[in-house]
Amino acid sequence: MRVLLLNLYYPPDTSATAKMAQTVVEALAQKHEVTIVCGRPSYDPDERRPWRFFQTERSGRLRIIRVGSSDYPRTRMEKRVFNYLSYVFLVVPRALLVPCEVVLAMTDPPFEGIVGAFVSLLKGKPYVYNIRDLYPDMAVGGAIVKPGLLARIWEELHRWALRRATRVVVLGEDMRNRILAKGVEPSRVVVVRDGAEIPANETTPPQVDPAVIRAIRGDFRFVLLHAGNLGFYGAWDTLLLGASKIAADGIGLVFVGDGAQRSRLETAAASTPNVRFLSFFPSSKIPSVLAAADAHLITVKRGLEGVVVPSKMYGILTAGKPIFAVAPRECDIVSIGEAKGFSVSADPDDAAAFASALRKLSNDPEKLRSMSQAARAAAPEYERKGELRKLTRILEEASAS
Repeated sequence: MRVLLLNLYYPPDTSATAKMAQTVVEALAQKHEVTIVCGRPSYDPDERRPWRFFQTERSGRLRIIRVGSSDYPRTRMEKRVFNYLSYVFLVVPRALLVPCEVVLAMTDPPFEGIVGAFVSLLKGKPYVYNIRDLYPDMAVGGAIVKPGLLARIWEELHRWALRRATRVVVLGEDMRNRILAKGVEPSRVVVVRDGAEIPANETTPPQVDPAVIRAIRGDFRFVLLHAGNLGFYGAWDTLLLGASKIAADGIGLVFVGDGAQRSRLETAAASTPNVRFLSFFPSSKIPSVLAAADAHLITVKRGLEGVVVPSKMYGILTAGKPIFAVAPRECDIVSIGEAKGFSVSADPDDAAAFASALRKLSNDPEKLRSMSQAARAAAPEYERKGELRKLTRILEEASAS
């Protein structure tokens, strides 16, 4: 089988979709020929590429075609649009020249699903749409795009892409429910979770760095840690207000990461002594970051349930850490976590309830121990290799249809 994958970002880009695209193509390339058509590195890459209309790299069964899109940094949102548009302008004609049996598209740029449907239509090939973040729902819900004509046109085109897809691959049951509400036939919507690498029993546990532990924990007796992007999807104001209510309890709310909302949040929390912001640590320090917290925070603001599915849940489970979910009850992290016992939750609009639940959890070591045990027990159910095998089968079935 020859697979054509479309996604703007690919390593040395460092976005979540770049890393997941690499994981997917490496899994597929074990059996099949894979071509990814991506753009020039622009998402915090550790190396840049000179401009060329097209650049091709090959490694075994994998071929990487980079089109000559602009490479403005991701922090310049008004310029980043040019990255999107120049990529689309070049990717369509180049993709038409790539022989394949099936087209697979992710969601960078945010309208990549529509581009993938258009390419598959012109090529007369089956189309598998792997939704990482659900647009335009996320853009509207995150107040990036205002409701209006643009949003309505985008939604109509997106629904056309969903109907065009042979299979729609989503990250969780909450996202599947969102897609079904758009009128897509249930048999065509399949859940494939990101999962996490589960180390073998004989694997030596990773060494933790005491300096990372100290940087995160400081002098707090209990640390709730959010590690990841500080974008438009979280119930940030609820978290900051809730943290201010328990500032005297020795409970720290620590954010490790960056994103569009970080500057605003740092300003808002300037007078809250138990809120701390740290930059991302190197990837080699991830085990130390995971180990530093008493519990890990996952948040989704109301209205974005099923639109954003935070996949960091799986790494937290593998580390055997409890999860505190500040998210609507429709989210998988709430329903699955409470059913399996590895998470507690709070309403994303109720700061007082968040503060009360966090104070209670911090004073219940037995509850924390049982949640840790439940996390370790649940982790193997979401082993990444099994999820990738599921995705491979979906593509194989689509190519044969």
